[in-house]
Amino acid sequence: MAVKLIALDIDGTLLDSRWTLPEANRAAIAEATKRGIEVALVTGRRYDFAMPIATQIGAPLTMIVSNGALIRTQDGKTHLRHLLPRETALRVLEITKPWRDSTAVIFDRPQANQVILEVFATDDPIRSAYYARNKEFLGQAVPLENCLTEDPLQVMVSGKVEPMREAEAVLRSAQGEDFKVAATVYESRDFSMIDVLHPHCSKGAALAEWASLRGLAREEVMAIGDNHNDLEMLSFAGVPVVMGNCVAELRNFGWHETASNDHNGVAAAIELFALREVARCG
Repeated sequence: MAVKLIALDIDGTLLDSRWTLPEANRAAIAEATKRGIEVALVTGRRYDFAMPIATQIGAPLTMIVSNGALIRTQDGKTHLRHLLPRETALRVLEITKPWRDSTAVIFDRPQANQVILEVFATDDPIRSAYYARNKEFLGQAVPLENCLTEDPLQVMVSGKVEPMREAEAVLRSAQGEDFKVAATVYESRDFSMIDVLHPHCSKGAALAEWASLRGLAREEVMAIGDNHNDLEMLSFAGVPVVMGNCVAELRNFGWHETASNDHNGVAAAIELFALREVARCG
């Protein structure tokens, strides 16, 4: 079956290792949309943090953000939203107290106070850069629990890989039916993010829900990703494609592989698998 929906991860996939958008990727997406193929950016980023990338592409896009917690179009129309219950978020904050200086609560709000922290860890260059890029969205609550006056989108814990592995292990051991854990790991940068979400949320679940609403079979969906949090999205897609720079785990499934993010892997995959017909993988 012909591909009718392309789901693209952003960081490590669409963007190169300098966090810039290669012209070849932009042009391939534009060509796909001209041919009537829907393109969705499926990312762990917040909507406002993903929109600058969407704007650079200059084509109509669907935004599946916060690891599937929110589906919104570029014009700001919300189609689907799964919030983390306030009571669950409070429990997660109790579990993650040892990593409080690495923890944020994220809300779906117009602009100010979308990302609430208790501690601003300025000794970490990656987080300091994040604060600088997102200062208009940041707020502070001491203690962090005080910010939970409404249901958030997620709780996020981020930092160096080893302490985040410990935090992830603790969260997964406590994970039940009330929340879900999604991890994104960048070994080369010594940086990890752990997102705690509504239990029905993942990139894969959101993509499946959106495809169903659009009347599309999974065989008509292509997905491209590089990291652990892309696993369910790739598992759902009829045409799953992993990046040449993907984490080792994603090579265990016999999925299609394209070039790395520094060699226009997204453009190559779109040309080969979406702009031509391709047999279903797996």
